[in-house]
Amino acid sequence: MPAAKVPGDEGDQGLMAPKFGTSGLRGLVVDLTPDLVAAHVAAFAAACPVGTGLFVGRDLRPSSPCLADVVLRTGRALGLTVTDCGAVPTPALALAAMEAGAAAVMVTGSHIPADRNGLKFYTPRGEITKADEGAILAALGPAPDLPACAGARHDDTAGTAWLDRIVAGFGAGALAGLKVGIWQHSAVSRDLLVEALNRLGAQVVPLGRSDDFIPVDTEAVPDRARETIADWVARHGLDALVSTDGDGDRPLLADGHGRVVPGDILGQITAAAVGAETVVTPVSSNTGVERSGRFARVVRTRIGSPFVIAGMEEAGGRVVGYEANGGFLLGFDATGPAGLLPALATRDSLLPIVAVLAEARRAGSVAARVAEEPARVTAADRLENVDPAVSAALIARLEDPDALAAFLAEIGERPARIDRTDGLRITCASGRILHLRPSGNAPELRVYVEAADIESAQVLLSNGMDLLGASIADPRTG
Repeated sequence: MPAAKVPGDEGDQGLMAPKFGTSGLRGLVVDLTPDLVAAHVAAFAAACPVGTGLFVGRDLRPSSPCLADVVLRTGRALGLTVTDCGAVPTPALALAAMEAGAAAVMVTGSHIPADRNGLKFYTPRGEITKADEGAILAALGPAPDLPACAGARHDDTAGTAWLDRIVAGFGAGALAGLKVGIWQHSAVSRDLLVEALNRLGAQVVPLGRSDDFIPVDTEAVPDRARETIADWVARHGLDALVSTDGDGDRPLLADGHGRVVPGDILGQITAAAVGAETVVTPVSSNTGVERSGRFARVVRTRIGSPFVIAGMEEAGGRVVGYEANGGFLLGFDATGPAGLLPALATRDSLLPIVAVLAEARRAGSVAARVAEEPARVTAADRLENVDPAVSAALIARLEDPDALAAFLAEIGERPARIDRTDGLRITCASGRILHLRPSGNAPELRVYVEAADIESAQVLLSNGMDLLGASIADPRTG
């Protein structure tokens, strides 16, 4: 068996001061001081409703227990009833808190390396909105004095409740006959995934468990990790392999050939499986959702779950949302094959994993079910250690029509349409799409592409990454 630690996931993403936005706070662990963390939790409690109290969870990175303790002690200092849910996936924590009418704070850096961490905030109605973010920043002030002990009640049922919701909706035999590998790495969801798929009838093969934290970005899986996944699938005769990112809110799913299925394709399939009428998804997601004709309405937003949630709230009805990273938001009480699937309008990994595997069982394989979708393929990557100001300057240069035409000519393309909803999204005359966007929470330039087939998408991504790297190294190019 390959070593538990898959290479290619650890890259240094640059040094940035702690930053609040995109639903929370992120920064280097050494900069996430108790005063800084406590001040943000206090501002959250002052600016947003907290309901019956504060639920706290964490991922498995080494710094998370200490940071969670600070959050718990801050809640007590503020006079809140605090509940420690321990190491638990983000969607499980959010579900438990919402059902209790409480707020929640998840200590996680999601997919970023272990020398970084962060906080995600949830009100009793769900993930904080962009308006909430502004209110929290406005309320930010000195940290409260913290007690020596959190005095929290402990609740270890959140993970089980997260599983129960899916098992009740799909039924105990929903995945019978499927042999599924689970890349466990350091995901906080790793044991719960094994339990969930076992309860749904699948034959489960746990793989790649790691005691060291491995940052897994489900939207930009490195080539070496993909090679390891393909090797596992072939070696163990798997029908599929699944995993999540570190905090369990983004899914990863590979088919029986070891090919990773893009997260937006998982979203399209899941949206159809739950009977959605309206789909809300960022501008970066696969255009197959419109081309399929399955949905009465498709709403495009800026990238980030707060924008998706805002779009879902405005749309109402039988609405779902998803992102290119695969995180799925269910905005209505749906009916699964075996029973009710209650709404959970926060990013979730378990529903898309199970829904797509159940659909694959019907279609004969994951690949066969994916082939039922329109022939549009997306891929993504990122240029790391790129200062946001450098990314912004590059995009500003490319907004000049002559500069953009010269840039695209280097990769044999011509511009046809430009979308500035979020970053610079270029539809080329060939029909291929190249989308450039500075990350909102890391020093990265995100690159998204779309084409009619995987080979064309990979060529465009590779050529685009090379050209962008050269343009950043020498601003006179492009």
